[in-house]
Amino acid sequence: MSEDPYSVLGVSKTASQDEIKKAYRRIAKECHPDLKPGDAAAEARFKAAASAYDLLKDPETRARFDRGEIDASGQERAQQQYYRQYSEAAGNPYRRAQAGGAGQEAGFEDMSDIFAEFMRRQGGGGQGFGGGQGTQREYEFHAPGQDRRYAMEISFLDAVFGAVKPITMPSGDKLEVRIPAGIADGQTVRLRGKGDPGFGGGAPGDALVTIGVAPHAVFRREGDDIHVRLPVSLDEAVLGGKVPAPTIDGRVSVTIPAGTSSGKTLRLKGKGVQRRGKGTRGDQLIEIAIVMPDTVDEELRAFMEGWRKKNGYDPRKDMPA
Repeated sequence: MSEDPYSVLGVSKTASQDEIKKAYRRIAKECHPDLKPGDAAAEARFKAAASAYDLLKDPETRARFDRGEIDASGQERAQQQYYRQYSEAAGNPYRRAQAGGAGQEAGFEDMSDIFAEFMRRQGGGGQGFGGGQGTQREYEFHAPGQDRRYAMEISFLDAVFGAVKPITMPSGDKLEVRIPAGIADGQTVRLRGKGDPGFGGGAPGDALVTIGVAPHAVFRREGDDIHVRLPVSLDEAVLGGKVPAPTIDGRVSVTIPAGTSSGKTLRLKGKGVQRRGKGTRGDQLIEIAIVMPDTVDEELRAFMEGWRKKNGYDPRKDMPA
């Protein structure tokens, strides 16, 4: 990703982490490939937003980008990487220059002077550091390969229970991505060593797969809890009883208390999402919704009119005027 991640997400450089997350979610909802199949521009925008969010969601990585230490793809800028490679090498006489003081005493005002002096000594008459005979191989440049970023769409239940999904690399190779149970929308799976090859024998980069979770027709997730809206009939709400209810594990029978109102919530303990690293699960929350019959026949109408005359009440009496 070469574009500025702040511009990709449409936020300022002073945006809060919450604003960055909201911007990414907005773009994901607008441009997700499942919502706009075949729209190459929308898919490209979604992938760019996923890469930008992956860079900025970590405060430490974001701070390094803001300082210019890494680029928009998350890789160290060439000068930073080159300097650290040699400043950490054993016997490097310019190691102290980064902190000033000793480096300035040696006559180096900036990093470009250090590199120039290094290259002069490296190629000057075959002399290595310290005036001795050094081998160029000892100071060859090594760099890790760049990370590759991808976006993958998975189903709601695959995110809840985990799955193994194939992904095709640009080279045509196919890899298996192990989706951990409980992964959330926008999180990233790292495939070690599956990025670009390193330079000069350096380690290969990683493949970073940002996960997008498709919405479910029935279930909604909040943290580790599952929410579902359960329609009940008028008589079930009045009289109570046992009714079937969907859960991510399959149907269960739940008890509706007599006189239940719309909006009442029932809690099923341990029927939510696996809490990563904790060995426990969240809960399922069932919101009751009373659904009237398609047609109110004369018998029901007559009954309700008679009941209202004797037992009528005002459910809005406590509302402000």
